[in-house]
Amino acid sequence: LFKFSEFNKLVEDFNSVADFLIIYIEEAHATDGWAFKNNIIIKNHRNLQDRKKAAQFLLKENPLCQVVLDTMENLSSSKYAALPERLYVVQGGKVVYKGGVGPWNYHPEDICAILEKLK
Repeated sequence: LFKFSEFNKLVEDFNSVADFLIIYIEEAHATDGWAFKNNIIIKNHRNLQDRKKAAQFLLKENPLCQVVLDTMENLSSSKYAALPERLYVVQGGKVVYKGGVGPWNYHPEDICAILEKLK
């Protein structure tokens, strides 16, 4: 998983000042969609059980925070423009940081700078 160890490091370093959450969204590179060669074999999620099964690959990476599933209507993915991955900081119900679309603009170090101020 792209830079997942960096995300886990954020959770380790800042869990005293922030709550972390991973929302498992629709599959960006499903084998029955726009797939990469030599990628994990995950088909498009047809129901919540498919999404839960696919999330097991993420859980094997031992995330240090809670992982929840997006709805089958992809509400979180669409409201937060999260596909394929994106980091946010929400404080007091307001988005104070909206990261770039991953994987190329996925920068956990940006979150580090924001959370460092809260320590």
